Amino acid sequence: MAFDIDMIKKVYANMTERVDAARDIVGKPLTLSEKILYSHLWDGKPTTAFTRGKDYVDFAPDRVACQDATAQMALLQFMQAGKPKVAVPTTVHCDHLIQAKDGAAADLKNANSTSSEVFNFLESVSNKYGIGFWKPGAGIIHQVVLENYAFPGGMMIGTDSHTVNAGGLGMVAIGVGGADAVDVMAGMAWELKFPKLIGVKLTGKLSGWTAPKDVILKVAEILTVKGGTGAIVEYFGPGATAMSCTGKGTICNMGAEIGATTSTFGYDESMERYLRATDREDVADAANKIKDYLTADAEVYANPEQYFDQVIEINLSELGPLLNGPFTPDLSTPVGKEMTEKATSNEWPLQVEWGLIGSCTNSSYEDLSRASSIAQQAIDKGLKMKAELGINPGSEQVRYTAERDGILGIFENLDAKIFTNACGPCIGQWARYSDPKNAPKNSIVHSFNRNFAKRADGNPNTHAFVASPELTAAIAVAGRLDFNPLTDKLINENGEEVMFDEPTGWELPPKGFEVKDNGYLEPVEDGSGVIINVNPDSERLELLEPFTPIGNSIKGAKLLIKAYGKCTTDHISMAGPWLRFRGHLDNIANNTLIGAVNAFNKKTNFVKNQLTGDYAGVPDTQREYKKAGILSVVVGDHNYGEGSSREHAAMQPRHLGVAAVIVKSFARIHETNLKKQGMLGLTFVNEADYDLIQEDDTFNFLDLNEFAPDKQLNVEVVHSDGSKDIISLNHTYNQAQIEWYNEGSALNLIKKQNA
Repeated sequence: MAFDIDMIKKVYANMTERVDAARDIVGKPLTLSEKILYSHLWDGKPTTAFTRGKDYVDFAPDRVACQDATAQMALLQFMQAGKPKVAVPTTVHCDHLIQAKDGAAADLKNANSTSSEVFNFLESVSNKYGIGFWKPGAGIIHQVVLENYAFPGGMMIGTDSHTVNAGGLGMVAIGVGGADAVDVMAGMAWELKFPKLIGVKLTGKLSGWTAPKDVILKVAEILTVKGGTGAIVEYFGPGATAMSCTGKGTICNMGAEIGATTSTFGYDESMERYLRATDREDVADAANKIKDYLTADAEVYANPEQYFDQVIEINLSELGPLLNGPFTPDLSTPVGKEMTEKATSNEWPLQVEWGLIGSCTNSSYEDLSRASSIAQQAIDKGLKMKAELGINPGSEQVRYTAERDGILGIFENLDAKIFTNACGPCIGQWARYSDPKNAPKNSIVHSFNRNFAKRADGNPNTHAFVASPELTAAIAVAGRLDFNPLTDKLINENGEEVMFDEPTGWELPPKGFEVKDNGYLEPVEDGSGVIINVNPDSERLELLEPFTPIGNSIKGAKLLIKAYGKCTTDHISMAGPWLRFRGHLDNIANNTLIGAVNAFNKKTNFVKNQLTGDYAGVPDTQREYKKAGILSVVVGDHNYGEGSSREHAAMQPRHLGVAAVIVKSFARIHETNLKKQGMLGLTFVNEADYDLIQEDDTFNFLDLNEFAPDKQLNVEVVHSDGSKDIISLNHTYNQAQIEWYNEGSALNLIKKQNA
């Protein structure tokens, strides 16, 4: 039986009436995305047709999911909300704080030792507030959610950008910052700008070496890392229905890499098969009763150009295996000749040192089975591994079943390292080097989602390429980036030329899923007696103090840094070794913007302190400003805050005294996080004004006392020679968000309302 089946049945009971009402109000057939959005309005039955990309709308999500790195700050905030229990079903999953090094058993033991304080805190807070807790080793949050909680037609938010993975089971699942999660856990409405809609029509059928991963790698090439911003991507067509549920999850998962609000597929037989295979017959039966409401109206898919803001068509029969990278997930190259030419001209290392299979993107039973078919061929054909191979199963259920069926044994016969059921190298939790910063130039191939510089191993010289699990396995055997398994031969240990056959696998385990201990802990019914202790001397956890409002008179603010080029949340608040401080705001603030490139000297973590004239690290300089009572401003380029949902990238600058972030454009989640923390997130009206900002600039906000929706703000930029420029700035704050700013943060407003 499914978790929260009564809640799911209630959603379905409301859905038919609400969708029918929405169809009447909108006056035309509805996409699946619209059906889910309109059936989850905070006010219940729809009464208004919303304008895509413009109207802010209050929603009522069905559930919340948190991973351990972000759950710390989310729950520290929730503890201030004054609520005895979460208002909607919520789970915490311990998957980020487990470092991959020696293998599953040793690594899990080490994590339970080094992070016991954090795990115990999360377990006790979960127990107190009615939150389901998944222990370290239970699995990667998004795979566990897909197996246990996702359901067609539902709406979920999660404190991780890859929450969107649940779109593989027909949800609208959206990555958010912890402050957004606190709203929903506290029983408040959750606000989102009504998304635009991108339709992706999949024709033909996947075959041979082409996998679901190649679909999203192609979409990333088409839309780029920001082409999906502010939009839901809805996949449909015969190619979509022919695909497995976990394959759909892979595609939705990497929608985060194109900036999409989320991605989703209509309910079909593959989803029903997956629900029944994961012991959720009750959900499948309930979904079947309203299945026409769990996909778009027929007219939409028949004439998509009339109903979507943009339509992309991909013929899967013509799609081949792709490698995306390095350093960005949208640089797509077909295997073979094109990769050879591009790698040679760009001096990418052709030798591949590691192949990594797993992560929340590709760690299902199907993924492991298809990759193992390549591994078994290597054994049968007498091939030796030329690169090292690492495996991260997605959940204990997947791991246990794969071990039972001999899949993990095949990898182990090739001396692959089986890591814990956790994120590991995908988020920088990989102890590959003792000195990552000075590690050599090299190439790796993985089935993960992100490949920013230093993302996997902390080495800025690691060229990481994203591929399907089966292609990753083949390239790991060959040890070459320019290897094309469709055409190229390898020399085996007998000196013979051999070729790989096409990969094979199972959509679902033939003998069904099995697990002895899935790692789940149910919270007590009444948590009022649960005591939560945080050691005041802890370097890992720190109780929060409310932020003080910045106010409507910002004068004499200093430029902290003008970031040059790509500035992701990894640049603003690094992961890797810094994960251990995710529950201690002051300590983790010591990594604030240390990865951002200073536009004036092209160095990282090296900015001018305007009080002394000396150069120092970004957080060190900012602490000097804070000590002197001086606010500061950060200036950035396009798509600032791309990447993870981590709210630390907003909370840390806020904690240190940054008042405003002024950029050419924002990534969606980061812009919202800045708003939630009571900061100013602003964009240049004229992008060329970015070039006017000089190293010694001071900022005076001229009309912040008139802060209002749809009204530009103006700032006087005073240069060191006394000259001045007046720069106009846009913003997307509505009146409720301006209230967050006025109160100091969204959480301050929640506390005030609950007082």
